[in-house]
Amino acid sequence: MTHTPIIALLESDKIHQEFTVKGWVRSFRGNQFIALNDGSTINNLQCVVDFENTDEALLKRITTGAAVAIKGTLEESQGGGQRIEIKVKDIQIEGDADPQELKNTILSPKRHSLEKLREQAHLRVRTNTFGAVMRLRSKLSFAIHEYFNKNGYFHAHTPIITGSDAEGAGEMFRVSALDPENPPRTEDGKIDYSKDFFGKETNLTVSGQLEGETYALGLGKIYTFGPTFRAENSNTSRHLAEFWMVEPEMAFCDLDGNMDLAEDFIKYVINYALENCQDDLEFLENRLIQEDKSKPEADRAPMPLREKLSFIVDNNFKRVSYTEAIDILRNSKPNKKKKFKYPINEWGADLQSEHERYLVEKHFNCPVILFDYPANIKAFYMRLNEDGKTVRAMDVLFPGIGEMVGGSQREERLDVLKEKMAALDISEEELSWYLDTRKFGTCTHSGFGLGFERLVLFVTGMTNIRDVIPYPRFPGHAEF
Repeated sequence: MTHTPIIALLESDKIHQEFTVKGWVRSFRGNQFIALNDGSTINNLQCVVDFENTDEALLKRITTGAAVAIKGTLEESQGGGQRIEIKVKDIQIEGDADPQELKNTILSPKRHSLEKLREQAHLRVRTNTFGAVMRLRSKLSFAIHEYFNKNGYFHAHTPIITGSDAEGAGEMFRVSALDPENPPRTEDGKIDYSKDFFGKETNLTVSGQLEGETYALGLGKIYTFGPTFRAENSNTSRHLAEFWMVEPEMAFCDLDGNMDLAEDFIKYVINYALENCQDDLEFLENRLIQEDKSKPEADRAPMPLREKLSFIVDNNFKRVSYTEAIDILRNSKPNKKKKFKYPINEWGADLQSEHERYLVEKHFNCPVILFDYPANIKAFYMRLNEDGKTVRAMDVLFPGIGEMVGGSQREERLDVLKEKMAALDISEEELSWYLDTRKFGTCTHSGFGLGFERLVLFVTGMTNIRDVIPYPRFPGHAEF
């Protein structure tokens, strides 16, 4: 039978009309009041059972976690706590949930840690916290596509399997169909990848950028939004081995245009969440307020979650050159008092998260866009400035997160690009297709990458990136 989503009923004024609802029992009080949730909203629908005229065997099957189908009339609630409720006429159990089994799950009344919730992926999203996070993740994903579609960008699907290392970092997952016990070998004893499925060594992609550039230089403005992979042995709260990246690329766009786009894009997406996810944001905000009560004053959030998001939307990002940032950091109290784990002594230092967060959270107190980084700490494809020592790179830094976006104006000059590749021992043969884009109508072009999970982390107020992706992949963990 057809059924109505709970979110639609909670907003409905069709009193005395009959509806069918389906969902999972959150609680069943006094053999009479079912709190029902179907995932469409964080809010439950109260369903009132006439227990005196309901089979006792059926009542015993209405347990927390059970899936039920309920037919009844929508009525104004007689009790407090809800505006409307369903007066149950008929109830069917679609899936039982054994109370004894429930005792050992995260659906039991006992409060569980976020780490424990990750161990039960089949139930995790039924909790209020993760239901809210994943609904927000979905809305943010939609907002990203909506933004680019409204602004004339084409969605390009770049390959997941690739023979190139866009970042030059080498921390990639190999893709191979060779027998791991007895792979073919060359005369010098190395594994012969010419005998592999693709006839060459291939990996899971770390970025769709290089392929995205080829499409931008034909379609004008494109974006990719897909999974990327890093075999970096990092166990921090901000790193995953599998994550999603949003990567726009624009022809005829310089670094200033790139920074304008990044700021406008982020503000649009966050504002979309504020306008369309109030219930989930309110729940997550209250959750953070309760958490903060147990923390020292200095460790508490400076403003509530929704106020923080509105602050981002309503204020301009501060644009600061790398050189200016180094001067600020070098003269800062944490640096002078040796509080930084990585002291800033001279120009050319690769900024760490502690430095980025100091600039954002202590010095400027707003999102910061750093630009014009030293060439030797950035990727080969970034455009060299006239000073010969900096490149047209930019990073968008956010409070609590550090780097949210990394991007640059791309090096469009073939001779300069070749020189940079040679200096880094990057094979021209391997990237001949990329170099060809500089031979047939090259132009100023730019782009950036935004780590989607970091955006979700910021918007939800969660503190560990493993809690904003359905199935986190990190060193030692690939469950489910």
